[in-house]
Amino acid sequence: MSALKRPIQPMPPDIAALLDARKLRAAYDARPPYQRNDWLAWIGRAKREETRTSRIDSMLSELEQGHGYMGMAWKPRE
Repeated sequence: MSALKRPIQPMPPDIAALLDARKLRAAYDARPPYQRNDWLAWIGRAKREETRTSRIDSMLSELEQGHGYMGMAWKPRE
């Protein structure tokens, strides 16, 4: 059971494949559940494919950098 109060978003297969291909799955899994869920919901709300692609690229970039969350400052706890 999840502590999230929002609906849990399923992982789309294409995003899972990108996380694995770019070796970012561990970085994604290390993020708090609310961040993972919010990213997937934000990506899923895109109406145009260009917007969806841009949002996926943003998420992947933040994961590669190791900080940031949907354009906001965030850093992992030490």
